[in-house]
Amino acid sequence: MMNGMNMNKMMKQMKKMQKQLGEEQENLKQQEFKGTAPDDMVEVTFSGDKKMTDIQIKPEAIDPDDPEMLGDLILTAVNDGISKVDKATESTMGKYTKGIPDM
Repeated sequence: MMNGMNMNKMMKQMKKMQKQLGEEQENLKQQEFKGTAPDDMVEVTFSGDKKMTDIQIKPEAIDPDDPEMLGDLILTAVNDGISKVDKATESTMGKYTKGIPDM
């Protein structure tokens, strides 16, 4: 009987943890993360599930003679934003995956 009681307790703990995990994932999705390029020439906004929701480009970043510069600024801002989402995700969700080996 002892094993059955332990199994029930473990199942309850798992369900509680799944609920908490779901709540934290939803909370993360609701957050906004801003990525920027140098001098804030380009600013992008991401949701916690890595969907870009906005992009702001300063007029002085648009040089018709140097379109590659604008591309570089956008890439920098996007990568910065995604990095911030990743850090927040690891910080929030890492406590659930700590100690679980990668497969």
